[in-house]
Amino acid sequence: MNILRYPLPGNLLLYTAAAVLPAAVLMFYIYRQDRVEKEPGKLLGKLLFGGVLAALASMALEYGADYLLAMYAEHTSLSVAGFGVLTAASVAVIEEITKFFFLRRFSWNHPAFNYRFDGIVYAVFVSLGFAAFENILYVFFYGGLEVALPRALLAIPAHMSFAVYMGLMYGIAKGYEKHGDDKASLLQTAGFLMAAILHALYDGSIMVGTPASVMFFYGFVALLDIMVIITIRRASKYDRRVY
Repeated sequence: MNILRYPLPGNLLLYTAAAVLPAAVLMFYIYRQDRVEKEPGKLLGKLLFGGVLAALASMALEYGADYLLAMYAEHTSLSVAGFGVLTAASVAVIEEITKFFFLRRFSWNHPAFNYRFDGIVYAVFVSLGFAAFENILYVFFYGGLEVALPRALLAIPAHMSFAVYMGLMYGIAKGYEKHGDDKASLLQTAGFLMAAILHALYDGSIMVGTPASVMFFYGFVALLDIMVIITIRRASKYDRRVY
């Protein structure tokens, strides 16, 4: 996608809906699953904005990482597949760590963070703020409406999926912190690592580009979607206070 595509003024509403609606639908879904106590709108808005900030930070960091990887590839016998794996890993780590940074900054000490499922809600809102902003860039400037549907079915749910596992551990970690347990930081790290590994598998299987990796990608996405739905429902059903 090298050609910028700017929508005509009459199509702005259509482009905006195509870019933002998929993330909005998933936000509404996860908000509805928070059955015990709804989160403050102001906090959720702040987390969405944190996702936009994470996307901007990721763009800058990924630019630097791409430059370093290109230099490394020039001086080694790195294969195309190997370069794809390294690129996927760097993107996954950068994007998930920036999301986690703003997730923790905006929610960890907030008084509304009093149930385990809150961690999932917060992580998903940051991640979908990230995904919505990224989607606006793709739809408005790079791929047009051609990329809207595949991203609505694949990329946007994937961002939510990574966030669910980060948020699951994040919510459990909050409970340990309230009881003065030093496992809280380990659980937060575990949540970040789970999200980054899933993200790297998602990106890497596409970037490698072999028939086997593409088959793995679709199987991985299908399994991940099923597991995420099960995880959300169980976490919602067995939600409990963190203190």
